[in-house]
Amino acid sequence: MNFRTRFIASLDFSKPDKVSFLPGGPRESTLKRWHSEGLPEDSDYMEVLCSIIGIPYEKSDYSKYINVLFKMNPMFEEKVLKHEDGHYIVQDWMGAIVEISDTYDLTYLRSAKDFVTRKWHKFPVENKDDWQEMKKRYNVDDPIRLPENFDELAIANKNRTWLQSLSFAGPFWQLREWCGFEGLCMLMVEEPDFVEEMIEFWKDFVSGVMDRFFEKAECDHILISEDMAYKEKSMISPQMAKKFLAPCWSTWSEKVKKHSCKIIEIDSDGYIGELIPIWIESGVNTCSPLEIAAGNNLVEYRKIFGKNMAYRGGVDKRAIAKGGKSLEEAMSFIPFLLEEGGCIPGCDHGVPPDISWNNFIDYGRLLAKMTGWL
Repeated sequence: MNFRTRFIASLDFSKPDKVSFLPGGPRESTLKRWHSEGLPEDSDYMEVLCSIIGIPYEKSDYSKYINVLFKMNPMFEEKVLKHEDGHYIVQDWMGAIVEISDTYDLTYLRSAKDFVTRKWHKFPVENKDDWQEMKKRYNVDDPIRLPENFDELAIANKNRTWLQSLSFAGPFWQLREWCGFEGLCMLMVEEPDFVEEMIEFWKDFVSGVMDRFFEKAECDHILISEDMAYKEKSMISPQMAKKFLAPCWSTWSEKVKKHSCKIIEIDSDGYIGELIPIWIESGVNTCSPLEIAAGNNLVEYRKIFGKNMAYRGGVDKRAIAKGGKSLEEAMSFIPFLLEEGGCIPGCDHGVPPDISWNNFIDYGRLLAKMTGWL
């Protein structure tokens, strides 16, 4: 099997030759530590890890990957508005006014390069006039949505060995970026029709971009970013999630399934136990990263939800940092889940810098044994 077919088989409850080996990705600060502990500079940590533990490095050729853009265009101008007391107050590319430590710069707000805390001061959509202006930045037919050589890539796409994914924000995530968390929650209570209007727009925009892609190409996996849970509860009630968000998830799920896309994944931090039933009803069949510190229990989820949901993640990052017996106990759930399939175990979030390089190697070796690589 290749990376693509193995990834799909690992999650759709069929029988892969071995389960995909995806231990998790380090952030910038984690790599800095690892480089000080023996990982060579300018190396691919996965290639080095696989070499050390003695398994093949499964690196796919993504030169023909079709990158589909769902972001706003034009973006807002990134600029520093104020610098004082060790902090920047900046306007980020999404139009929010954000405060961050001056240890970092604006590039850390473009992508999750590291674990950067921030404080939000203002969001770009505060009223319906703001909303009318925001909508202009999301044109389905914008040429940037697909690569210039899309036709050429679509031909190669038919015989791909790489995993073709489509990744975009879910409705809760996207509206939170526009309105802010508190602003969105208040609108859900005070102006539900306005919230539904924004969600309908986002649903149709994402669907329209996907339609352009599906005219000539296929995908294997969609990833919906939807962080919407705290340590013990979801950020909004299950009833509100079902009312506002489920119709959007369902529309997307039905669309991609018609185009033979097998893996429909939602990524949300926090405790997701009360959200999983709604996701299943909405056609979602995979979730991640299953943070153990938030109270997620994959063995219980499998007993409750059976083969209706597959999982990626679930290995407690705190236990990886401790190593030894703590690590073995944290990974003891893996054989139970892999007996039926529908699981790619890995670190339950980005790999933090309290995990040493040696402990990551030990964890990788144990993970490789459990997933059939050793």
